[in-house]
Amino acid sequence: MRKAITITALLIAAFAANSFAQTFEDEPLPIDEVIEADANHNVDVAWQYFKLKKAYKAALLRMEETVAVLAAFPGYKKMDEVLYLYGMSSYYLSEGKGSQKIVLERLPEEDRPRYEKERLREDAVAFLNKLVEEHPESKYRAKAEEALEKIKKGK
Repeated sequence: MRKAITITALLIAAFAANSFAQTFEDEPLPIDEVIEADANHNVDVAWQYFKLKKAYKAALLRMEETVAVLAAFPGYKKMDEVLYLYGMSSYYLSEGKGSQKIVLERLPEEDRPRYEKERLREDAVAFLNKLVEEHPESKYRAKAEEALEKIKKGK
Protein backbone atom coordinates (compact mmCIF):
# COMPACT_ATOMS: atom_id res chain seq x y z
CA MET A 1 0.00 0.00 0.00
CA ARG A 2 2.80 2.38 0.88
CA LYS A 3 4.38 1.88 -2.57
CA ALA A 4 1.09 2.65 -4.34
CA ILE A 5 0.60 5.78 -2.24
CA THR A 6 4.16 6.88 -2.91
CA ILE A 7 3.78 6.45 -6.67
CA THR A 8 0.47 8.30 -6.62
CA ALA A 9 2.00 11.11 -4.59
CA LEU A 10 4.91 11.37 -7.03
CA LEU A 11 2.55 11.56 -9.99
CA ILE A 12 0.44 14.25 -8.34
CA ALA A 13 3.60 16.16 -7.50
CA ALA A 14 4.77 15.83 -11.10
CA PHE A 15 1.56 17.34 -12.44
CA ALA A 16 1.56 20.07 -9.80
CA ALA A 17 5.21 20.95 -10.37
CA ASN A 18 4.66 21.06 -14.11
CA SER A 19 1.70 23.41 -13.72
CA PHE A 20 3.59 25.55 -11.21
CA ALA A 21 6.65 25.81 -13.44
CA GLN A 22 4.60 26.82 -16.46
CA THR A 23 2.52 29.32 -14.50
CA PHE A 24 5.29 31.21 -12.74
CA GLU A 25 8.15 31.07 -15.20
CA ASP A 26 8.49 32.25 -18.76
CA GLU A 27 10.80 29.40 -19.66
CA PRO A 28 10.94 25.86 -18.29
CA LEU A 29 13.88 25.01 -16.08
CA PRO A 30 16.87 23.84 -18.09
CA ILE A 31 17.31 20.12 -17.69
CA ASP A 32 20.54 18.82 -16.23
CA GLU A 33 22.58 16.72 -18.69
CA VAL A 34 22.71 13.71 -16.36
CA ILE A 35 18.97 13.82 -15.72
CA GLU A 36 18.28 14.20 -19.43
CA ALA A 37 20.56 11.27 -20.29
CA ASP A 38 18.83 9.10 -17.69
CA ALA A 39 15.40 10.14 -18.93
CA ASN A 40 16.41 9.43 -22.54
CA HIS A 41 17.64 5.98 -21.52
CA ASN A 42 14.37 5.24 -19.69
CA VAL A 43 12.33 6.36 -22.70
CA ASP A 44 14.43 4.20 -25.06
CA VAL A 45 14.09 1.14 -22.83
CA ALA A 46 10.36 1.76 -22.37
CA TRP A 47 9.92 1.87 -26.15
CA GLN A 48 11.64 -1.51 -26.42
CA TYR A 49 9.32 -2.98 -23.80
CA PHE A 50 6.31 -1.32 -25.41
CA LYS A 51 6.93 -2.11 -29.09
CA LEU A 52 9.05 -5.23 -29.17
CA LYS A 53 7.89 -7.19 -26.14
CA LYS A 54 4.40 -5.77 -25.54
CA ALA A 55 5.54 -5.65 -21.90
CA TYR A 56 3.27 -2.77 -20.89
CA LYS A 57 3.81 -3.14 -17.15
CA ALA A 58 7.58 -2.82 -17.60
CA ALA A 59 7.11 0.22 -19.86
CA LEU A 60 4.74 1.75 -17.32
CA LEU A 61 7.23 1.25 -14.48
CA ARG A 62 9.94 2.98 -16.52
CA MET A 63 7.65 5.91 -17.19
CA GLU A 64 6.54 6.23 -13.55
CA GLU A 65 10.16 6.67 -12.59
CA THR A 66 10.77 9.13 -15.42
CA VAL A 67 7.68 11.26 -14.72
CA ALA A 68 8.71 11.66 -11.11
CA VAL A 69 12.21 12.79 -12.07
CA LEU A 70 11.01 15.15 -14.81
CA ALA A 71 8.44 16.94 -12.65
CA ALA A 72 10.67 19.99 -12.43
CA PHE A 73 11.58 19.93 -16.12
CA PRO A 74 8.41 20.31 -18.21
CA GLY A 75 10.54 21.41 -21.16
CA TYR A 76 12.03 17.95 -21.61
CA LYS A 77 12.07 17.43 -25.37
CA LYS A 78 10.60 13.90 -25.24
CA MET A 79 7.83 14.68 -22.77
CA ASP A 80 5.20 13.79 -25.37
CA GLU A 81 6.74 10.32 -25.63
CA VAL A 82 6.74 9.94 -21.85
CA LEU A 83 3.06 10.88 -21.67
CA TYR A 84 2.18 8.62 -24.59
CA LEU A 85 4.04 5.60 -23.23
CA TYR A 86 2.56 6.08 -19.76
CA GLY A 87 -0.96 6.60 -21.04
CA MET A 88 -1.00 3.83 -23.63
CA SER A 89 0.69 1.31 -21.32
CA SER A 90 -1.96 2.05 -18.70
CA TYR A 91 -4.71 1.71 -21.29
CA TYR A 92 -3.42 -1.58 -22.70
CA LEU A 93 -2.98 -3.04 -19.23
CA SER A 94 -6.55 -2.04 -18.37
CA GLU A 95 -7.67 -3.97 -21.45
CA GLY A 96 -5.65 -7.06 -20.49
CA LYS A 97 -3.38 -6.70 -23.51
CA GLY A 98 0.29 -7.48 -23.78
CA SER A 99 2.68 -10.15 -22.62
CA GLN A 100 2.48 -9.21 -18.94
CA LYS A 101 -0.93 -10.05 -17.57
CA ILE A 102 -1.99 -8.36 -14.36
CA VAL A 103 -3.43 -10.86 -11.90
CA LEU A 104 -4.40 -8.82 -8.86
CA GLU A 105 -4.52 -11.85 -6.58
CA ARG A 106 -0.85 -12.53 -7.28
CA LEU A 107 0.28 -9.01 -6.46
CA PRO A 108 1.20 -7.87 -2.97
CA GLU A 109 -1.84 -6.38 -1.24
CA GLU A 110 -0.36 -2.87 -1.31
CA ASP A 111 0.17 -2.96 -5.11
CA ARG A 112 -3.32 -4.12 -6.07
CA PRO A 113 -5.09 -0.74 -6.13
CA ARG A 114 -2.47 0.59 -8.56
CA TYR A 115 -3.28 -2.10 -11.13
CA GLU A 116 -7.06 -2.22 -10.86
CA LYS A 117 -8.72 -1.78 -14.24
CA GLU A 118 -10.49 1.46 -13.34
CA ARG A 119 -7.33 3.03 -11.89
CA LEU A 120 -5.35 2.12 -15.02
CA ARG A 121 -8.06 3.70 -17.19
CA GLU A 122 -8.04 6.87 -15.08
CA ASP A 123 -4.27 7.14 -15.47
CA ALA A 124 -4.54 6.51 -19.21
CA VAL A 125 -7.08 9.31 -19.58
CA ALA A 126 -5.03 11.73 -17.46
CA PHE A 127 -1.76 11.18 -19.32
CA LEU A 128 -3.25 11.01 -22.81
CA ASN A 129 -5.29 14.17 -22.19
CA LYS A 130 -2.14 15.91 -20.99
CA LEU A 131 -0.39 14.84 -24.19
CA VAL A 132 -3.23 16.13 -26.39
CA GLU A 133 -3.57 19.43 -24.52
CA GLU A 134 0.09 20.30 -23.97
CA HIS A 135 1.69 18.82 -27.09
CA PRO A 136 -0.69 19.48 -29.99
CA GLU A 137 2.16 19.14 -32.49
CA SER A 138 3.15 15.67 -31.27
CA LYS A 139 3.17 12.82 -33.74
CA TYR A 140 1.48 10.74 -31.00
CA ARG A 141 -1.51 13.05 -30.68
CA ALA A 142 -3.76 11.24 -33.17
CA LYS A 143 -3.14 7.86 -31.53
CA ALA A 144 -3.77 9.38 -28.10
CA GLU A 145 -7.06 10.90 -29.26
CA GLU A 146 -8.10 7.58 -30.78
CA ALA A 147 -7.38 5.76 -27.51
CA LEU A 148 -9.29 8.41 -25.55
CA GLU A 149 -12.31 7.89 -27.79
CA LYS A 150 -12.17 4.13 -27.21
CA ILE A 151 -11.91 4.65 -23.46
CA LYS A 152 -14.84 7.06 -23.54
CA LYS A 153 -16.95 4.51 -25.43
CA GLY A 154 -15.96 1.82 -22.96
CA LYS A 155 -14.08 -0.30 -25.48
